[in-house]
Amino acid sequence: MSKRYSLGNVDHLEITAAPSAAAGLALLWAALSLLGWKLFRLKPAAALTGGLLAAVLHFLSELWHQAGHARAARQTGYPMTGVHLLGILGASIYPRDEPPLPDEIHVQRALGGPRASALLAVAGGLLTLATRRTGGVPFMLAALMALENLFVFTLGAFLPLPFMETDGGTLLRHRDGLRRRMIVIQE
Repeated sequence: MSKRYSLGNVDHLEITAAPSAAAGLALLWAALSLLGWKLFRLKPAAALTGGLLAAVLHFLSELWHQAGHARAARQTGYPMTGVHLLGILGASIYPRDEPPLPDEIHVQRALGGPRASALLAVAGGLLTLATRRTGGVPFMLAALMALENLFVFTLGAFLPLPFMETDGGTLLRHRDGLRRRMIVIQE
C-alpha cells in the first residue's frame, strides 16, 4: 500500500493524501498560472497567485464533491469512512468489511457527488457574473470554479474511465441490476 498522509478529519471522514497529491497541486499551480497569464491576461505575479488559489480551489471542489458522496452514503445507511487524495483526483473510502449492497445503494451514493458539484457550479457561475466587471484574479477564480465544477465534477463524473473507478463507471455497472428489477406496465 502506498504512503498516506493524514490531513485530519472533517465531518467523520478521515482525509488522507498520497505524495502524488503534492505533485498534482504543483502541476495544477503551474498550468493554472499559465492559464491566468495567457487566457485571463493577468500580470505574472497575479497569474501565479491566481494559479495557486485556483489549484487550492480545485482540491476544495474535490472535497465538496466527496462530501456529496458522503452525504448520500449516510442517507443510505452505509456511510463513507474517508477521502483519499491522489494526483489531482480524490477517492471515496468505504469500510473494508462493507457487505455486498443492492444496486440502488451504489447508484444513490454515486449520484451524491455530481449533485453537490452541480450546486457549486451554479454558485461559481453567479460569482463569475458578479466579478465579470472587476476582472483579475477574482474573475479567474470564479470562472474556473464554475467551469471545473460543471465539466469535471458534474458532467465529467458520469464518464467511465478504463483506468480508475468513477461515478459513471459505478452507474454503468449497477444500472443493469436496476433494470432487471423494474416493472414495466404496458397497455
